[in-house]
Amino acid sequence: MAGMALGVGPGVLVLQLLWGLALLFCLALSRTAGRARFAVVLVALGAAVLSAALLLFPREDEHPVAAAAAEIVDTFFIGRFVLLAVMSLVVLGCLFLLLIYHVMEPVYAKPLHSS
Repeated sequence: MAGMALGVGPGVLVLQLLWGLALLFCLALSRTAGRARFAVVLVALGAAVLSAALLLFPREDEHPVAAAAAEIVDTFFIGRFVLLAVMSLVVLGCLFLLLIYHVMEPVYAKPLHSS
């Protein structure tokens, strides 16, 4: 197996590099004038085709042989559940504030000009 970098394998890093470069090329081409602006579509399609090729042809075996059956235990389940609950409450609070201050904002009538 190839070495790991930043906790992910080399394939993920190659895909990130590919899409990062495609994004930079798309941003650079979107600022050009004329017909060169439409090359953004070709860059995006090229990156998609290359990504599909990299994903469809893996280098290593898809089903590696397990050394030993290890039991997976989620030790941070309660903390993750509490974090999810707090984030849900924050989202609900933000939606409530959006409702009060943006959606239900009063629309005042403009004064009539009489002659």
